[in-house]
Amino acid sequence: MRIGFAGLGVMGGPMAGHLIKAGHEVRGFNRSPAKARAWAEATGGVFAATPAEAAEGAELFILCVGNDDDVRGVVTAAIDAAPAGCVFVDHTTTSARLAREMAEMTGRWSSWFVDAPVSGGQAGAEAGQLSVMAGGDAEALSRAEPALKAYSKAIKHMGPVGSGQLTKMVNQICIAGVVQGLAEAVTFAQAAGLDTDAVYDAVSKGAAQSWQMDNRWKTMARGEFEFGFAVDWMRKDLGLVLEEARANGSHLALTALVDQFYSEVQAMGGARWDTSSLAARLQDRRRP
Repeated sequence: MRIGFAGLGVMGGPMAGHLIKAGHEVRGFNRSPAKARAWAEATGGVFAATPAEAAEGAELFILCVGNDDDVRGVVTAAIDAAPAGCVFVDHTTTSARLAREMAEMTGRWSSWFVDAPVSGGQAGAEAGQLSVMAGGDAEALSRAEPALKAYSKAIKHMGPVGSGQLTKMVNQICIAGVVQGLAEAVTFAQAAGLDTDAVYDAVSKGAAQSWQMDNRWKTMARGEFEFGFAVDWMRKDLGLVLEEARANGSHLALTALVDQFYSEVQAMGGARWDTSSLAARLQDRRRP
């Protein structure tokens, strides 16, 4: 397929690279042209100076950018150049409202929009093992799915446009609660004088086991937070969650509390630390 790709950062860059390895022709755009040129040189992709250049002749246009405004700006800039029938697939985590707005816009140009946020983080993008939760027209998703499999281990159609973003919100609610529980558990183990590696070995084989425990327990215990999904981005996502909860009447007391805890981590200078840095907030409180 001929594919336009917007957003070549720590997630999008590897994802677009997997598409090239799978045999697709990919034109890559990034708001930093130097990053897009470097990506093209490293992968054999085609540098695009604008979203419109990336969209020319594209059967599929994929986005992995920052927020609602970024998606709106890229789609608006690309839509005139994209041929009729182009499928826009957005892997950015945004509001469900934005997904519906973009579906309406692309529909006026006889194109499709699929909101398809991902889970798996930078490691999943690099390994080609992301989980995709998609909302939108089933036919449009089926046309895009062969390409998306280049970097995905699972692709699930969740329902009409916006459903993918709502499912991603569920994902972030789950992560917020689990990471806070782990942060408290690690801090408790340290305060109790236990060997945290031994504690992990004891509890990770039972009901307490989780991906977060397997991948973040030991680094939490060592106070290492320089990798993974940044606190700034998690707060952006939780803001979307809490906005949607206010609209649908959900009561998310724990999620709102963890969002406040992340604001404390930001105030500590941890805006770019990964989400497991909730432990840093508790460790800081233990210092004399």
